[in-house]
Parts: sequence; structure tokens; C-alpha cells
Amino acid sequence: MKKILFLQLLLLSIVITADAQTKDTLSKSPFNFHFQLTAINQSHPAFHAPYSGTNSLQPAAEEALSLTTTLFAGARLWKGASVYFNPEISGGRGFSSAVGVAGFPNGETFRIGSAAPALYLARLFYRQYIALGTAVDTVADDINQVSELVPRKRITITAGKFAIADMFDNNSYSHDPRTQFMNWSLMSAGAWDYPANTRGYTEGLVIEYATPGWVVRLGTVLVPTYANGPTLDAHYSKAQGDVIEIQKNLTLGKHKGTIRLLGFRNVSKAPNYRDVIKGYTNHTDSLDVINGHKYGGVKYGFGINGEQELTTDLGLFFRTSWNDGQTATWAFTEIDHSGSVGLNLAGNRWHRPDDTFGIAAVINGISKAHRDYLATGGDGFIIGDGRLSNYKTENIAEAYYSARINNYLHLSAGYQFIANPAYNGDRGPVNVFSVRVHIAI
Repeated sequence: MKKILFLQLLLLSIVITADAQTKDTLSKSPFNFHFQLTAINQSHPAFHAPYSGTNSLQPAAEEALSLTTTLFAGARLWKGASVYFNPEISGGRGFSSAVGVAGFPNGETFRIGSAAPALYLARLFYRQYIALGTAVDTVADDINQVSELVPRKRITITAGKFAIADMFDNNSYSHDPRTQFMNWSLMSAGAWDYPANTRGYTEGLVIEYATPGWVVRLGTVLVPTYANGPTLDAHYSKAQGDVIEIQKNLTLGKHKGTIRLLGFRNVSKAPNYRDVIKGYTNHTDSLDVINGHKYGGVKYGFGINGEQELTTDLGLFFRTSWNDGQTATWAFTEIDHSGSVGLNLAGNRWHRPDDTFGIAAVINGISKAHRDYLATGGDGFIIGDGRLSNYKTENIAEAYYSARINNYLHLSAGYQFIANPAYNGDRGPVNVFSVRVHIAI
């Protein structure tokens, strides 16, 4: 533990020094360095639960702390080309070892495989811009973005290790649990079983065609060897995740907006719920959807994601997503259909322009086959109360306030109300209180 804490402080000191040295000449430097540290403390009081199972949120009062620190290093290679390297340290855990709620309240815990702090490689990828015109924009130095001239009309190729959600299903108001809403089903489309290992990363290729008004993205990446597993399946011809997104940039009056349409298809060892139930009732197979035994499991679906600036201070966003719900969830979370809507308000009216208040609501649901599997007594990798005799949609409301303390530090307080956790009307509701510290350099 002491060695890990020392390394965190060392990384922070390196980035602060680099930031101070390159602040005035950053646009000329071929290198950049950034750092983030996010600590989230959450608690929930005791709640009503007449029974619990293997993957239930524990009804006794709980408190949990998660921590992630990341070094973002980038280098400009030649015209339009750059490479990025992100070592990351994470530790802590979510409530009840991060199980018991499909829309789990801490979006940082999906990257954490164990409670002990661990150092690992989060991202290592190459990016190449190919100009399709002469017009360019100067893009400022940022996380995983060196300062450079980027063609307005272009093809972008990204290859290596990354989080597929870095490039798909983005939203200005609801996408980053380190600075925005913390709930899993608000940071990404809930029904998109986006390919990733336990910590949220994958390997593959993304190609993007972009103009000022339209963007089309295509991605193909690896999936885990078993549900929510740490190891990616190298048998690409038998197991992969494919995704396409079409983005239209809008302007209503003077206010910007964006609409994104996403489609996905995953192929893996994910078992079919009906087949597993049949094998279990016939005493020929176990009630297991975590460890698939054969390739060919297919999950497909779509998502619609919108954001619109209403005033200079106020923004509206929404998402809706659906998947077929026949094969087991393999990577993200156990949601087969989901809808969310929310508002984001900047603090100009109370003379805190860099503060943010957000409020949102989510409704999550699962397919009939998924329900029947849980009712039979099965567990997924995140939910399973031992039975499901009173199915209801999982309904979540979240509000947070983020205060900017200085150039590097933001403090947030949040509240989440979770009705029918894991789609079980016999359990809950759950009240979750959060405090978040975020340092970004």
C-alpha cells in the first residue's frame, strides 16, 4: 500500500512539474502529460429486503470508497499522427463488491477488479488523422490529445488498447463519472453491452469519417473470455464486438446540439438464457451464464443519444437503448432496455460559472428470458437475488453538485434514489449519498 501511494504522489509531482514547464510553449511541444485522481465515497443506510441472494446489494448500512489515478502521456509523431500511453492505479470497491444494482451507483468501480490498489495499463493507442480537405482547426492540448492542427474534414484511425466508450456514445452532460453523473446507466447507454474487460478496456480498431456537420464511426474490438472477465478473447474470428455510430451536429438558434444513433452486435461465448434454463430443468446443465462453453452467442441492439443546449447555462440530454436480451450480458451491465433524461445547469446565476448542478432520471428493464432466468434462481455477473417473483423496472434518480475549488480541484456531493434494485420489487428502495474528489492537471 505504501509503495502504491508513493507512486501516486510521484506521478502527480511529475505532471505538475511538466505542466509548469510547458505551460507557455505547449503548442510547440510534441509531448504532453496530464494526471487525474478521483476518489468517491458512497454510503447507503439500511433498507427493506426480506431476502438476499449471492449477487444482492446488502440491506445493512454500507460505506465504500473507490480511488483511481491515471497518467495521460501523449506524443506527436509526424503530421496527423500521435500515440498515447495511460498507466492507471485503482483501488477500493463499490457496495457489496459492486453487485446488486444493474444501474450501479459508482461508475468508477467497473474499472476495479479487487479492493487492493493495483497498477495496470489502461490505454496504449495510435491515432492518425487523414485530411480530406485543406481547412483545419487548432485543437488545444488536453487529456489524450496533443496540441495540433486537425482537418475539419477527415478520416481518423485509432488502433490499440482503449475504452470503446471513449469514442462512442459520448454526451457533453452525461458520460464521465469522474466529473458528471456517477450512475452506470447515466454514463453510457444502459443496454449497450459495450465490449470491455473488468476494468473497462479493450483492444481493437476504430475508423471515423468526420465533417463539420456529420460524423460516422465504425469500431471492431475484442470481448472478454467470460462474462465481465479480466482477459480479452484473442479468437477474433469467433468473438468480437462491432459498433457503428452516426452523429449529426445541430444548431437551434444560437445553441448547439447533437444527436447520435448507435448500433452494435457482439459475438462471444455468452449462453442463451432459454437454453440454460432448459438444461437446468432437465438436469443436464448448471444454471450458469458466466462461463460460456461454446462460441456463437450473439447480442445486438441500438441506442439513441441526444443533447441540446437550451440557454448558455442550461443543457438537456436523453438516451434510450435496447438489446435483444436473449443471450447473457457479457461485459457492461445487466440492462436490456433503458431510457434516461436529465438537465445540466452551470453556476453563472449564482456567480460560480465553473460549478455544475445536474439532475437525471433513468428507467432500466430486462427481457422476459432474462427475467425467467433470474426467477429460476440464476445469477448474472452483477445481479441475482436468488429469485425474482416481483419483477419491476429499476428506477433511478440522481442529482449532484460539482464545485470548482481551483484550477485543479473539484469537489462534488451527490444523491441517488434507487427503486427496485436488480428489478426486484420486494427489495428497496435504496438511498445513496456520495462525496467525490477529482483532481485533474
